[in-house]
Amino acid sequence: MKRPARFARWLAPWLLLFGLAALAGDAPVLRVAYAGSMGVVMDHDLGPAVASAQHASYQGIGQGSYALARLLAGRQLQADVFVAITPGPVKLLQQAGLVEHAVPVASTRMVVVYSPKSRYAADFAAAAQGRKRWYEVLREPGLRFGRTDPAVDPQGANALLALRLAARYYHQPDLLQQVAGDFQNPRQIFAETSLMSRLEAGQLDATIGYASAAYSHHLPIVDLPAEIDLAQPALQASWYAEAGFTLANGRKVEAQPLVFYAAVPVDAKQPALGRAFVQFMQGPQGQAMLRERGYDPPHGKAL
Repeated sequence: MKRPARFARWLAPWLLLFGLAALAGDAPVLRVAYAGSMGVVMDHDLGPAVASAQHASYQGIGQGSYALARLLAGRQLQADVFVAITPGPVKLLQQAGLVEHAVPVASTRMVVVYSPKSRYAADFAAAAQGRKRWYEVLREPGLRFGRTDPAVDPQGANALLALRLAARYYHQPDLLQQVAGDFQNPRQIFAETSLMSRLEAGQLDATIGYASAAYSHHLPIVDLPAEIDLAQPALQASWYAEAGFTLANGRKVEAQPLVFYAAVPVDAKQPALGRAFVQFMQGPQGQAMLRERGYDPPHGKAL
């Protein structure tokens, strides 16, 4: 009789462990497709917080906003929440009948982001203090400038728009060509999810990207004038709109507000979790997490 009793006592914790594992395996999965620059705040802060509160597991999918929108519209990807920057990707899903409503949850601005390991780091630091022209540093021979593909990622398009605005603002007509070359220059284009990591590692010297992404990765920046940072709604129609261009595939790229929008697609498998995630982003705790990662408050109306 003693042996079965000892065996039962030994077996009980394992049965409990396997029971809990089975329960965890049954937990619903919250899938969030987000603009790739948001990887840190999504995967380290927002996603785990909501998953824990809702007794769910979290899966984040980060890519360029337009690339994600096309995958969702083509039913090649499913998500319970879609978070994109600028209205364009959301409108693409609205046209496909997948999104009815999207709300602004954060905003950002364009800055020069540079690697502290770059041999030009001292020059960029001088530019940040107003002792040197930032665009002169970007034109240095041998400088490794990186950006994302403007055809699939708003950040890559906005880098080119910022350079075009800078060319007008500083009266430097050849600035865009000198810094970026062709719009889709293969030597400069990297995936959005790897761009900041390459700067951290010193594989690239600089980019023009989102202040929020630089802050999240603890990378130094050079602030840009309001006429260039694409973050001032008052300048949208009168100044930013003049910087548009057309890609080789015929798609027109125009300046749009640097606002992050969140939406629950109509084909979400976990719509209640999706709504909870969006509400959390809008609430005080979610906004505090975004603020701590360098995001500015949302502005503008819902789409």
